Amino acid sequence: MSLLQAIILAIIEGITEFLPISSTGHMIIGSWLMHIEKNQFVKLFTVAIQFGAILSVFVLYFKRFFRSIDFYFKLAIGFVPAVIAGLLLNDLIDALLENIPVVGFALIIGGLFLVFVDNLFAKNEFRSNQTEGEKITYLKAFIIGVFQCLAMVPGVSRSASTIVGGLTQKLNRKTAAEFSFFLAVPTMFAATAKKMWDAKDILKVNLQEHLTTLVIGNVIAFVVAMIAIKFFITVLTKYGFKWFGFYRILAGGALLALYYSGVKMELI
Repeated sequence: MSLLQAIILAIIEGITEFLPISSTGHMIIGSWLMHIEKNQFVKLFTVAIQFGAILSVFVLYFKRFFRSIDFYFKLAIGFVPAVIAGLLLNDLIDALLENIPVVGFALIIGGLFLVFVDNLFAKNEFRSNQTEGEKITYLKAFIIGVFQCLAMVPGVSRSASTIVGGLTQKLNRKTAAEFSFFLAVPTMFAATAKKMWDAKDILKVNLQEHLTTLVIGNVIAFVVAMIAIKFFITVLTKYGFKWFGFYRILAGGALLALYYSGVKMELI
């Protein structure tokens, strides 16, 4: 993987990580278009650059992370289901990660749901006067965390699953989206840390080159993710999820069309 290819993947990560459109599906398409060879460092890179995306949430919502200790308890409770599911379903998750049709159909099914989700939860938008405690209780945080487990199926989208989870708990779109961003911090940090630890031997080979690529990738993912989050919140509050749903259907259809036409594609 060249430095230019790494930069493009980092841009894709920054754009797609917090939008409900599945970063996994877009990484597959981007890697295929650039003919990036599948190897251990590429796998590591696609996970490690999530750290830059995580940092963008921390910077944009800096004050929220220091408002109260209660905030961290709610994040911890929301994080627990993903930890349990990850430990229990590790082999199944690995199997799904090798199945491109699963990604394509997950994009389409999720897209169809997003097209209609605004109508399903329209009443939530009149709940803007809730206090912070009423918006996110411990039980609601846990239930949203359960929804996050759906994102272990590649193509579902962590952002989409947690936001929908928030909507089922009578949160308005903006509140659900922001809690989705916050919950991403422990979830993505844990995934990145584990991947880095597992790949420590890989990093020792060509250490300087690998570290340079990882640093550049994270910086770009950080900047792009900040822009993407602001864009998403603006579009979400004005127009809802419909257009993201249409986009997912098109992306999933394109991925399946490529796969079933015989084009060789691999999950990275």
